[in-house]
Amino acid sequence: MEKQFKYIRLYKEIRRDIVEGRYRFQEKMPSKRILSDTMGVSLLTVEHCYALLEEEGYIEGRERSGYFVSYQDGLLFPVEEKEDPVQALSEIPGQGKEEMSFSIISKTIRKVLGKYGEELLRRSEAQGKYFLRTALKDYLRRARGIFVTEEQILIGSGAEHLYSLLAQILGRGQSFAVESPSYEKMQKIYEANGIELEFLEMGKKGIHSEALRKAKSRILHVTPFHSYPSGVTATAGKRREYLDYARRKNGFIIEDDYDSEFSALGKPEDSLFSMDERNSVYYINSFSKTIGPAFRMAYLLLPKERVEEDLQKISIYSCSVPVLEQCLLTELLQGGEFERHINRIKRRRRNSATF
Repeated sequence: MEKQFKYIRLYKEIRRDIVEGRYRFQEKMPSKRILSDTMGVSLLTVEHCYALLEEEGYIEGRERSGYFVSYQDGLLFPVEEKEDPVQALSEIPGQGKEEMSFSIISKTIRKVLGKYGEELLRRSEAQGKYFLRTALKDYLRRARGIFVTEEQILIGSGAEHLYSLLAQILGRGQSFAVESPSYEKMQKIYEANGIELEFLEMGKKGIHSEALRKAKSRILHVTPFHSYPSGVTATAGKRREYLDYARRKNGFIIEDDYDSEFSALGKPEDSLFSMDERNSVYYINSFSKTIGPAFRMAYLLLPKERVEEDLQKISIYSCSVPVLEQCLLTELLQGGEFERHINRIKRRRRNSATF
């Protein structure tokens, strides 16, 4: 744990230096050995730090030349080199061998039946059981660096259900800008709810800056981590461009954070929600990838200053998730089984990665 703490601490320090301009765009970074000697840390710590910075788009490695700063402040809207169109991947969301084991689920369900008793028969609050929202709030704080209150959390039966609620919260008849390519079912749900879609071409770092500059929609739906079906993860600079987009348009961002828990390098991805200072980001995540495709539960985080207004717009709806499943997820979060599962998968992915 100490080794991990050191490289995360070094990562944060260098990231701050890059963002604040002490290392400028295209400037060469210190060699691994020099940085190791200067900071008094091991070479392995520096290697892990640089790998993390490179994965998030702050630096880029050049063969036989070292590492160079690739981050530009999103406010600059850098001109990107023309890239080949992003090719769609063939896999389907929810497939794979990484879902939680049946033995853990069955053991936890037996515990839930004995612990919660008649609570399982009581109606859920419209936003989801308060104790589940508390457990989820605590998990987001310690594991994801996201700070919210229970009132900001809304539980729903899958991301598709939450897309429909967001269409009503943000207003039917609106135009949403979406990635191209992007999740086809999401597109169809928005269109079924009277939303007009504006497609923005994806590059290897995220949506092309030129497409963002020309877009007319006030609302931007993005998947910054492992966008489906392209597999693209937006760089740090690109994420700041997305936030600046909302600022310029006086609009909003819907952050679809599918699969982000499984980042192989052991550090939570920086979410747009946690970076946002304007109360302009709505955050969606689900458990279909982390627990299993049959576990139809997702959650929506509302901007703090918009909670009362937004909940009033959807006040006619009851919670769409059975209480038994809410109690099951509460136990997985509070008992640590969920995080142990995530860490197992991350170790497996990390072992297959090259630093």
